[in-house]
Amino acid sequence: MTKTRRGPIRAAVPLIPAAALAALAVLVTGCGADADRDGDGRPESAGRAALAVDAGTGATPDKARIAENVKSALEVRISTGEGRFGSGTHSPCASSSPKVFTEECGEAADYTREAARFALDEIDGRSGFATLGTTARKLDKAAATYRDLGCARNPAAADARKACLDPAAVVAQGFSDLRDGANLGLAGK
Repeated sequence: MTKTRRGPIRAAVPLIPAAALAALAVLVTGCGADADRDGDGRPESAGRAALAVDAGTGATPDKARIAENVKSALEVRISTGEGRFGSGTHSPCASSSPKVFTEECGEAADYTREAARFALDEIDGRSGFATLGTTARKLDKAAATYRDLGCARNPAAADARKACLDPAAVVAQGFSDLRDGANLGLAGK
């Protein structure tokens, strides 16, 4: 049996993907000095100015770069909301959740609506975001309906409770739907 000697280059090769993954995680999550400039605990947007002009060259970025910037900025909000409220069947707004008629679902609806409005602001006047726009408008309307019906105040009437279930279900699925819409924006859909 022959022994092989691992040189310093070969030993360092496994570290390259790990370093690249760590750098990508920092970029995607917005972990940086400016991630929360307002100090309110909410991630700051990439901003329309950053999307409109490439800071390095002053040139207008192509559609793919705009879509990636929108997706990245929205993903920070989605991930924060999922971490705080959950998503889908783990959301307080899921139809099967005992919290669907509580203020906890109301807060999730408010945060989800804010994420939807953020998406709409970011894509306003831009082509290639049809799915994200439709999804965000539907989510905005559902969250507003949930609040307008007083669903977070545990309505007693059966018909009122029933009316709350549809908008609550849309809110529960909202983060996932926004993410799907942003991903489709990368394909110009």
